[in-house]
Amino acid sequence: MTHVVVVAGVGPGLGASIARRFAAEGCAVALLARSASYVESLADELDEGPGAGLAVPTDLTRPAEVRDAFAEIRDALGPVDTLVNHASGAAWKGLRDLSVAELDDALAVGVRGGFVCSQEAAADMTDGDGGTILFTGATSAVRGREGSLAFSAAKFGVRGMAQSMARELGPEGVHVAHVVIDGSVRPPEGDVEDESAYLDPDDVADTYWHLAEQSVETMSFEVHVTNGTQPIEFV
Repeated sequence: MTHVVVVAGVGPGLGASIARRFAAEGCAVALLARSASYVESLADELDEGPGAGLAVPTDLTRPAEVRDAFAEIRDALGPVDTLVNHASGAAWKGLRDLSVAELDDALAVGVRGGFVCSQEAAADMTDGDGGTILFTGATSAVRGREGSLAFSAAKFGVRGMAQSMARELGPEGVHVAHVVIDGSVRPPEGDVEDESAYLDPDDVADTYWHLAEQSVETMSFEVHVTNGTQPIEFV
């Protein structure tokens, strides 16, 4: 059973659904995001159920803040069993319009942020009884998308990092997996014309829970999540 979970990059959509799913199983869930007001509100909500929430406002682009956040989590909850690297962000621009600063920011959030979070969590897991590190990917992680150079570059980087980590940490009992979100996730407000064209964030969150519960004897590395109206994009 997973006990201490970190969701790095929590917003009101899929990130919140992932946090709620783990908390519903009785886990203590630490919430990392820049918005203090949002993670504090979500932590209060999680405290009302079988699990617990801990708000840790953190800028994932700042390694010192990330390391301080994990120290706070260990002090409050104990060593980390599961990490969900969920953060991403990018300017939706192509080569000719994208600035170096915008590219750097996308890589800092997704790749560097995921790297530092994973270093911190892996130290707990390899010193203990293992654990799970999950990455949120996208179609752009396997096929570059026009007009989103920075987002595609960051998602490709995350996928490669996850592959390398899986080979390194798997023999030590740490399950590393990459979830390709191949479709649009229904927005929190739910105001869409055709709900069947969107992935339900609560259903997607189930995938993360099942990955965390997998036996170390048979560990999935990559899962493509889609629905009947969305084509799966392979390379």
